[in-house]
Amino acid sequence: MAAAIGAGGGGGVNGAARRGGWRDLSLLLLAVLASTALLLWAVGDRTFAAIFAAGLVGAGGLALVLDRFGRAAPVEAPMTAGVDVGLIRAALDAAGESEALAVSEADGRLLSANAAWARLCGTAPPAAVNDITATAAIAARRDGAAAFELLVSGDLWRGEARVVGSDGRLLWRLTRATEVDPVAEGQRLLAGETGRRLDEAGIMLALTDGDGRLHAATAGLAQRAAGESEPVEGANLVDFLWQSEDGAFRFAAEGKTGPPLRIVQIPTGEAPDSPSFFLMLDDMPGARVGEEGIAHVQALLDTLPLGLALADTDGRFVHLNAAFRKAAGLGAKETAIWPGDLVVDEDKAAVSDAVRRFGRGRALSGDLAVRMKLNPEEPVALTVAGARGLGPAAVLLSLKDNSEEARLKREIAQATKMQAVGQLAGGVAHDFNNILTAILGTCDLMLMRHTPGDSDYDDIQQIRSNSNRAANLTRQLLAFSRQQTLRPRVLQLPDVVAEVSHLLTRLIGERIKLDVKHGRGLGPIRADPGQLEQVIVNLGVNARDAMLGKEEGGTLTLQTYAVSAEDVRRMGTDVLPIAEYTAMKVTDTGAGIPPHIIGKIFEPFFTTKEVGKGTGLGLSTVYGIVKQSGGFIFAESKVRKGTTFTLYFPVHRAAPGEAAAKTRRKEKAGELWGNETVLLVEDEAMVRAVAERALTRHGYTVLSAENGEAGLEMLAREGKVDLLISDVVMPTMDGPTTARAARRTHPDLPILFISGYAEEQLRKSIDLPNVAFLAKPFSVQQLAETVREVLEK
Repeated sequence: MAAAIGAGGGGGVNGAARRGGWRDLSLLLLAVLASTALLLWAVGDRTFAAIFAAGLVGAGGLALVLDRFGRAAPVEAPMTAGVDVGLIRAALDAAGESEALAVSEADGRLLSANAAWARLCGTAPPAAVNDITATAAIAARRDGAAAFELLVSGDLWRGEARVVGSDGRLLWRLTRATEVDPVAEGQRLLAGETGRRLDEAGIMLALTDGDGRLHAATAGLAQRAAGESEPVEGANLVDFLWQSEDGAFRFAAEGKTGPPLRIVQIPTGEAPDSPSFFLMLDDMPGARVGEEGIAHVQALLDTLPLGLALADTDGRFVHLNAAFRKAAGLGAKETAIWPGDLVVDEDKAAVSDAVRRFGRGRALSGDLAVRMKLNPEEPVALTVAGARGLGPAAVLLSLKDNSEEARLKREIAQATKMQAVGQLAGGVAHDFNNILTAILGTCDLMLMRHTPGDSDYDDIQQIRSNSNRAANLTRQLLAFSRQQTLRPRVLQLPDVVAEVSHLLTRLIGERIKLDVKHGRGLGPIRADPGQLEQVIVNLGVNARDAMLGKEEGGTLTLQTYAVSAEDVRRMGTDVLPIAEYTAMKVTDTGAGIPPHIIGKIFEPFFTTKEVGKGTGLGLSTVYGIVKQSGGFIFAESKVRKGTTFTLYFPVHRAAPGEAAAKTRRKEKAGELWGNETVLLVEDEAMVRAVAERALTRHGYTVLSAENGEAGLEMLAREGKVDLLISDVVMPTMDGPTTARAARRTHPDLPILFISGYAEEQLRKSIDLPNVAFLAKPFSVQQLAETVREVLEK
């Protein structure tokens, strides 16, 4: 599966885009050229400079891994009505491996994808790959298109989700950010300035295909191999070489009189038939460098951007350049004697053994996966290579600073964990809602037979009160999992802040000052005002608790302001899509959140309060409401100075003909009675029994069925049914399928769905007119009001 880097409207990458392997190779060759030239100037020994260049290129070449190509079976959704899936698949496959393409339905299901997409993202719906693609789907449906980026197996892929057609389908496109044609890039390098400078340094380089045929070569190599008149392109490299009895390779044109060659192969990929670079140097052993030359070598290492260090045959450090110090976590004045001092205790023996083995044996190289003391949770690659002719230095060590990559991995793991926990919480809340519906309904029916003063009245009220508390917990779980039912409408954020500020003043107490600031030019947003008030209250209460320990109290600041697209662009964040936002900052002057905790604050049931003083659902509810409303939330904190939560909500642009939200009319008690016939389809027996009794008490004739098939049979037998009430998720035949079958014989039949899942999610999969929705758990009063409202439409 793909790993999330950043989210936003389409998401972006939390970090800079990486250069491709071929660009790395170009930089390596230029670094070799600069190093060799400096060494020639310092030492004056052309032979040693050539040997040093060969060793450096060999070590660097081992670290270059380019595109990995795999084969995956293309993905194809089941037959979709009115859509030629085969034709779509053929069009997607035409892109080949250069692009990963997929098409998803309006409800999010995967319609079709080519093999490249299947290899990268599997068969999951594109919007369900991770939080990045989920956010991209929302942004694309809102803006028409959204850009994002994914990190897959260490490779950066740039993506786009775009609405295609009038039926709401999305076209997903992924292109490799590091895609380069190896042969064309190699020919360009060798034919240009890079090839000329390599010739001046006495370095011969050739590019061959998997069979050894030459595609390009430096001019010096071509002249020594074939003379000035004969071109080498198209010929086999082996034809220009001759192996003597002592096993050394020489150019065939030079015969025994020619110097032996040191040949280093640098494959451009892992496949056996991948093109390869062949580095050739005259192998004239015996050259050594003195103390002055060693100083120049160390100065040269300090100028390179790679993390490089030198160690002697005993394994002691001789020199560490600045990049190596940074990657190892060493300060400017800190020292390390042994390479093993930089790694955790479990890896010390392996590192020490490798350094001694490569320092005293043949001039080979190898990679070790080690854990640094700086960050023991993230393994890094340590390259160890034998070095010769550098005086006391016998080993060259290379360490890559992968702190940015480690940060991206942590964020991806956190996003994946939050998504998994959200799915679990949503499923638990849905099942619990069925139980609460039965309990609340039974309490309401019992209260109809008891009046205040009866011996059982207070007990029933206590059961009902505790059930409502439990229902509130399930709503918080659904909010975190982004599955709660929202009633969004277009509003101004300052109006919501003004409504809730009076309540917030009472909640935070007299010792804490509430400071409200509003910016100018704020655009409207689309959100549920009640849930938005819940967000502000939760953040305010958390801020109050953080400031209670201060004798002088504290200040809680609510600030709203406008954020333009240009402001987002200047922020340089890859998480926030470039668009216009209305933002709100909630800042306190409390104790702050430690760095090791701030990454967990949005997880459900995570709390730092004492046992019994917090559910751990406050901030997780805030997170879920903001994300379900299409917004973003960020937390920044400094210990003993305070915490700031910043919320970004996209500015709402009203579509042509968009109607204002209707206000639900409250029914009078006398209007809740009726004499119509209601067909009730519910697979949970306890919910079905409560709903049947409640509707019967209000005068309705109720026909109850335990599944969709039984409900359709009753509908066919009865002469007239005025309303169909159905659960959504049921075995064998679900609610939407039952409703569609009922509409074929009763096209004007009103339908009321009851479910513990979010109405917004359900309406995406229900394409029927005249359909109402009632969220579980509901009371007898709410059921009667909704039934009356649907029947009178």
